[in-house]
Amino acid sequence: MSAQQKASKGSVGIEAFQGRLRLRLPRQLYGGKQKYLTLGVADTPDNQKLAASKAKQIELDILAGYFDATLEKYKPQTNSDSVEFSKSNQAELPLNVLWDRYAAYKSKTLSVTTINKDYKRIKNHIASLPTQKLADAVSIRDLLLSQLSANTAKRVLTQLKACCDWAVDSGLITKNPFDGMAQTVKTLARDEEDSINPFTRDEQEKIIAAFAKHRYYKHYTSYVRFLFMTGCRTSEAVGLTWEHIDGKLTRITFREAVVEGNRKDTKTHKIRRFPINDSLKSLLLSIKPESCKSNSPVFQAPKGGVIDAHNFLNRAWKTVLSKLEIQYRSQYNTRHTFITNCLESGVSVVQIAKWVGNSPEIIMKHYAGIIKQVEVPEF
Repeated sequence: MSAQQKASKGSVGIEAFQGRLRLRLPRQLYGGKQKYLTLGVADTPDNQKLAASKAKQIELDILAGYFDATLEKYKPQTNSDSVEFSKSNQAELPLNVLWDRYAAYKSKTLSVTTINKDYKRIKNHIASLPTQKLADAVSIRDLLLSQLSANTAKRVLTQLKACCDWAVDSGLITKNPFDGMAQTVKTLARDEEDSINPFTRDEQEKIIAAFAKHRYYKHYTSYVRFLFMTGCRTSEAVGLTWEHIDGKLTRITFREAVVEGNRKDTKTHKIRRFPINDSLKSLLLSIKPESCKSNSPVFQAPKGGVIDAHNFLNRAWKTVLSKLEIQYRSQYNTRHTFITNCLESGVSVVQIAKWVGNSPEIIMKHYAGIIKQVEVPEF
């Protein structure tokens, strides 16, 4: 195996020079000038593997913003014929630095939304910890369990384990201190905010009426009605444009979603078609402008543009429901309400699954209690 490796733009190359290994650094780091890091070891198969690990460390530091332009951080500790990482230096790597490097590595294969949303949440949890030392892993676990729900704490611990598994494989640490911790956390079947707790028909009407009468949030009335009438996902309603509704108002095609301001395909990566009944047609006719661009959002924010789903939930939805004498549930339960109403009306599970973009198995699994309540028809 040749040590000469052609590096893509922005990556670290490995090459042999006079029988010794060195790393070729990206030119853009030094204003277009070529710079090398001499490892001082012989070109052997084992040393090539270790050189690749060192190159990976530098690339991840570049992505995460920790690159040391002086290269002191990456120079070998000795001039022996093998590249050895200092165990004392490994132990000193704090958890937040490991997570940043791990996130930078994962950013190559994960969507921008996942990195900006899910990975940022973990980063925030890590930043709130009073210690970043891996030696304090047990204390970190106990602190997470004391401050977060069991479900959330388990998710964080699962991600920390994945991060440290990667760090071990990358030669950054020698042992994963979070190994096995998540499995010991006893959780509820579901977090309360994710539980299926549909609104009754009476509660549904009260919510819609409350929005219609609200001084500041009545603008969202049609949006809320649409959520109840279609059971679509929040991101799909926010991402819906007029080009997704046929000219005769007979069918909606859900093909896109907006998450954290980014337009993408649906959660299941599949296009589905939803039939428009008379009530839904009346709603759409009442809000459709006489002239509008095909790519205009069907439901817009008060000042125009795409609705910020997070802002709507934490301001409009919570404010309006706080004034009603009903149990508070998150806005996502509009979807559960639609599915429940369909089941109670005798619509087949297969048909409902097609309308809402779930599998029949998911409907059966999560709504089994509701399905059992449907009366046996007379024959």
